[in-house]
Order: sequence, then structure tokens, then C-alpha cells
Amino acid sequence: MSKLYLVPTPIGNLEDMTFRAIRILKEADLILAEDTRTSGKLLKYYEIGTQMMSHHMHNEHQTVDTIVKRIQAGEVIACISDAGTPAISDPGFLLTRACVEADIEVDCLPGATAFVPALVNSGFPNDKFIFEGFLPVKKGRQTRFLALQEETRTMIIYESPHKLIKTLGHFIEYFGANRPVSVSREITKLHEETVRGTATEVLAHYTNKPPKGEIVIIVGGKSK
Repeated sequence: MSKLYLVPTPIGNLEDMTFRAIRILKEADLILAEDTRTSGKLLKYYEIGTQMMSHHMHNEHQTVDTIVKRIQAGEVIACISDAGTPAISDPGFLLTRACVEADIEVDCLPGATAFVPALVNSGFPNDKFIFEGFLPVKKGRQTRFLALQEETRTMIIYESPHKLIKTLGHFIEYFGANRPVSVSREITKLHEETVRGTATEVLAHYTNKPPKGEIVIIVGGKSK
């Protein structure tokens, strides 16, 4: 049966693929990949020979209609991103929405997502939390921080290593120097680490030890 599969891929350790994900990628007629060079390494590792096509933030607006028509014509298409679950701060949302609107079956497999282990590892309350993804770089950044000042739920934020120091400084400015922060870096990889403390303490740590790799920040909510 023709459908769209959203298939999570490892965020670091290649062993974090599920048996079902491997099977789906082998059986699909086409794999949509954020970067075919990156995904090519994963497919080679698991001996998956399915054809790939580039599907990323710079071309997804142009390719969605064609992909929908191919699925309607009977193809099974799998969508993957470079790492993690498609559509979570990665391409995949536009295609998913278009398929839903076209009455095409969409099946999202469970699997790797960076913010889940980072949230659990933080030790912060996780009964309620808010996922912010990447914050605005310039326009709208101050507005977003002001909106989050009164947030009482645990906050999840993605950040690049070269912007981490600046973002931690903004935490101190908008949330206070003693707001609890947990930074998880290189999750599932060889140099994985989690640094916990106040915003000031974590800033001091990374000022002395510049960060590298993929980063997830967990920020404690405002105390009631």
C-alpha cells in the first residue's frame, strides 16, 4: 500500500537504528534524504540499496507536490533527516502536512530524538515541558526570551556550539544567574557529556572549555 513513512535515524551511534526502520528503508521505493552524502553512510552501513533523492529546507517547497503525486501513483516513500526524527527541527513537516491534506497515509516510526535523552538526563521535572527548538538568531530573539521569562515548565532548546556562550549569557540576563541549566552535548557519541548547574556555573564551564558538537539545553522553569 502506498504511503509516506517518516523514519528516525541515529543522532550519533549507528547502532540506534530499529529493525523496523531498516526494513522500511530497504522496502521503500524511494528515500528522501536531507543530505544524500550523510545518509549514504548510514545506508551503506546497513546494506540498504534503495534510491535516494535530496529533500531539504532549500528545495522542499518545490518538491512536495511531485512527491505527493508519486505516492498517489502507488509508491512507498520514506523520509529521513541527517539525524533524529524528521520534522523535529528538520525537514519533513511540509511533506507530512501535504500528505495528510491529500488523504495519504502517514506512518511515523518511533526512534531517536535528541531532546528526550537530554531532558531525562537533566534531572529536571519532565511531567510538563516546552520544546522551543532553535531560538531566533536575531529578529524576534528578545521577544522570545521575554515571553519565556514567566514560563514555569521545563524548557528544551537546541543550540549550535558557537552560539552557546551567547545563549547562556541571555539566560542570565532574562532568567537570572541562578536558573538551573543542563547542557547535553554529543548525545550517544564517543565524547557525550552533560553539564549541570546554574546558568552562571554552566557559562563559566564552557567559557573555559569551548563546546563542540550537537547541543541540547534544558532550562528549569521559573519557580512558582
